[in-house]
Amino acid sequence: MNAMRIINPDEAAEAILHVGKRMYERGFVAANDGNVSMRLSEDRLLTTPSGMSKGFLNKGDLVVTDMAGEKVSGKRRATSEIKMYIRAYELREDVQAVVHAHPPYATAFSVVAVPLAGCILPEVIVSIGSVPLTQYATPSTEEVPSSIEDVVKRYDAFLLRNHGVMTVGGDVLGAYHKLETVEHFAKITFIARHLGRINPLGDEEVQKLMEVRDRLGIRGPDPACQECGACEPIAGAGGAGGFDDANLQKLIVEEVLKALKG
Repeated sequence: MNAMRIINPDEAAEAILHVGKRMYERGFVAANDGNVSMRLSEDRLLTTPSGMSKGFLNKGDLVVTDMAGEKVSGKRRATSEIKMYIRAYELREDVQAVVHAHPPYATAFSVVAVPLAGCILPEVIVSIGSVPLTQYATPSTEEVPSSIEDVVKRYDAFLLRNHGVMTVGGDVLGAYHKLETVEHFAKITFIARHLGRINPLGDEEVQKLMEVRDRLGIRGPDPACQECGACEPIAGAGGAGGFDDANLQKLIVEEVLKALKG
């Protein structure tokens, strides 16, 4: 591994607490869901604890682990999903922070097994590219680290099948902002599918966005878009007669309920 800057633990803790609170306030996590972690040094991680709401943590609740997931310091237990985050750090030297949450719209796409991989929004293409979907893995088992290996090597944000969203970045706030982008993208895509068929951007438009990305110095692992499985309209939506806001809301509620039932 290349020489790595050692992060001040107090600064890392403040960043993790800030992001945990924002996730909770935005409804990206409920109860004790989700986790935030940050690499302190080559062999130490700072992570949120198991069994506590991410909206109400203090510094004393955070846990320091080694790269095997064993607790080094802290009064709480490390999250049982620590090995999933460790796998990201092991495979990507540039990853200094990992955020995992269950934002409703993006998680609904993971439940119906539809990746957010189409070339639809310029801002998403430039900032994070595709948002692929992993294979399902039972939470807190060895299946989970294995399930992310292929995607985390190439993407900064991805859907965990039936299990939410994971994002990575050079710092905690950067990883969190990618989470916000994914959820915003999912919400827009979801509503657009009810309005009618989504029109993805063409190759020429995408190439121009890649040039913008290069000029901005954004070096994501794999910005290329995939086939737009999310672009097809929802059956019964739109039509010649159109629909009003109340009907759209009804359709959205019905679709979310179907997704949650699997």
